[in-house]
Amino acid sequence: MSRLVRLLLRKLGLYDLTTHEDRLEIDAEIERRTGLSCDEAIERGAISKEEFAAIVLEVLRRRRRPSAESLVMHA
Repeated sequence: MSRLVRLLLRKLGLYDLTTHEDRLEIDAEIERRTGLSCDEAIERGAISKEEFAAIVLEVLRRRRRPSAESLVMHA
C-alpha cells in the first residue's frame, strides 16, 4: 500500500473513513489513471488533490457511505 496515499488521506482528514481495502482500491485507481505507481504519481504531481479526492469519493460511494461525500467535498 502506498505510503503517500496514507499521508494524503490523513492530511485531508479522510484516513479514518477508509478501510485497508478502500486504500488498496485507491492505489489501484491512481495507478490505472496515471500509469505510475501511487507514490510516484503523487510525488510527480501527476494527480491533483482534487483528482485524489474524487477517487476517494468514488471508492467510498462503491461501499455506499453517503456521509463520506460531504466530508470529501469539504477537504
